[in-house]
Amino acid sequence: MAAAKRAASTLHATTVGQSRAKHSVYVVLLHDPGFPERWGLYVGQTSRDPDWRFDQHKLGYKASGAVRRFGTQLLPDFVDHLNPMRQWESLELEAALADTFREVGVPWVEGGH
Repeated sequence: MAAAKRAASTLHATTVGQSRAKHSVYVVLLHDPGFPERWGLYVGQTSRDPDWRFDQHKLGYKASGAVRRFGTQLLPDFVDHLNPMRQWESLELEAALADTFREVGVPWVEGGH
């Protein structure tokens, strides 16, 4: 998990804080209780508050199945330095975060598309 957090901190948003920056990326911790050693990360992007979006996932509204079933908590400290940003950049960074997590060996990565 520490390697994933360090890897996320290497990414930067060029539009962070701009006047039209209304989008965010977010990371959710995934855990499968059927396999206690299995954990992963879900990467998403939203124009809403990430806490609100996480609640939507858990309630099943426009939900990722992985987050609905296995999402345990948001990990805002992974991405706070990136938010808010412009929409085009949130899409790019969503994919970049997922790729970065895979590269550093996170065993289960969802989202990032």
